[in-house]
Amino acid sequence: MHFFFIAALRAGIAVAVLFGLFGQIVIIPTTAADEVDRFPAYAPFAVPYVTVAIIGVTCVQVALAAVWMLLSMVERDAIFTPRAFRWVDIIIGSSVVATLLAAGVAAHLGLAEIPSPDDGMDVISALAAAIAAVGVGAAFAMLVVVMRNLLRKATDLQTEIAEVV
Repeated sequence: MHFFFIAALRAGIAVAVLFGLFGQIVIIPTTAADEVDRFPAYAPFAVPYVTVAIIGVTCVQVALAAVWMLLSMVERDAIFTPRAFRWVDIIIGSSVVATLLAAGVAAHLGLAEIPSPDDGMDVISALAAAIAAVGVGAAFAMLVVVMRNLLRKATDLQTEIAEVV
């Protein structure tokens, strides 16, 4: 892979991780506090939902760190080694955790009696977003599992070819 492409990907990962940190420290808590100020009945839900959101962003950051490590392996031309599977497994694990968090939020939003300042559309919108996050997270996890199996086959083939040569 070309050095410029790897550098651009690393820059994108660094920006995404920094933006995630900004979101965890500033955006998520501030938005929750603003919503509680606007509608005080949300107060009991603020801390749990902020916690889940921060953990969800952490899952994305962990996956990005694993992608960074995989890029390092690509740069060294060592991607088809058993060490790569550890990083791919970390990506799968973090996506599964984030998907389970979204499923928990969707279940809570669907089953709990959450007061709403309007006609409930904000809760319905949040439920729809949580359900979409579950679908996207599950699809992503399954895609990475398929890609892991392809990496396994490619690694086996490269090992076999190396033995022949």
